[in-house]
Amino acid sequence: MENTFFHSTRFKQMPVIGIIRNLSLKDIEQILPLYYVAGLTTIEITMNTPNASQMIRYATKLFGDKLYIGAGTVCTSDDLEKAITAGSRFIVTPILNKEVIKTCIQKQVPVFPGAFTPTEIYTAWSWGAEMVKVFPVSQLGSSFIKELGGPLSQIKLLPTGGINLNNCIDFMQAGAAGLGIGSQIFDHNLIENKNWNGLKELFISFVNKLSNWYMNQPQ
Repeated sequence: MENTFFHSTRFKQMPVIGIIRNLSLKDIEQILPLYYVAGLTTIEITMNTPNASQMIRYATKLFGDKLYIGAGTVCTSDDLEKAITAGSRFIVTPILNKEVIKTCIQKQVPVFPGAFTPTEIYTAWSWGAEMVKVFPVSQLGSSFIKELGGPLSQIKLLPTGGINLNNCIDFMQAGAAGLGIGSQIFDHNLIENKNWNGLKELFISFVNKLSNWYMNQPQ
């Protein structure tokens, strides 16, 4: 899986995986076009969201040629089967489940298992993870990612939890390969109030900040 989307320049330029959790199908009908127009590329719909499979099918059918859509909170083989059947193009887990990881590898589906300690992170990578979701990072911050990058420099890290507009660049500078961002990008207050212009502006703020950072990196 060395030549997947997650190794592409497109993902490196915009390394956000937006995490949709506990939103409705009507919500994502509004959100997906705004997300795409703003310049974001990658969305994870968590399997513990009501009607997650239906939402993944909808997103894939209407935006599969524009957005890279996957499933998150995949904890079991049953979750995995439902996610892949619905059309998920990548899988994110909050835990280490060897069977889920190995099945993804067999099916050539990128998988990002959740891990926290150096041992868990290395184990996930040794089982074939393309990136490892480091979760939660909200308490330890970007310095934790930087410290992990010393002994584990060969492993692509996807910090998740507590990442926002103010600290996203800190995580990229610390060596993150991608960023998992949930309610800080899918602001529930804006969504509940149907402030779609405000949500689009939030998306654009993330895009501008990360684009400017990328453009200033040695190519």
